[in-house]
Amino acid sequence: MENERNSRKELIGIVTSISGDKSIKVTYNYKKPHPRYRKVINRKTDVHVHDEKNDARIGDRVEIMETRPLSRLKRWRLVSIIDRAPVYGGAATEAEETAAAAE
Repeated sequence: MENERNSRKELIGIVTSISGDKSIKVTYNYKKPHPRYRKVINRKTDVHVHDEKNDARIGDRVEIMETRPLSRLKRWRLVSIIDRAPVYGGAATEAEETAAAAE
């Protein structure tokens, strides 16, 4: 008998905080109609996400997936980084420097 996983929610959001080792905070926006007046309201939700490789930076656009509880607040994990946030000022990381030199 095959052991299939249930389908899990996937969302796209923006990294708003790096809250510790292997932990980030992601905000995703959505629109919802007002219950009585039906005007569309912009809403947002912050979720705590597990980032195994400590790869995400503030401002990155990321894809996250629902998972089993990993800690008191973390119920999501990082799947991939869609867009990188631009780095202003400071020195580039070593990996970025080698990638730029290879091009």
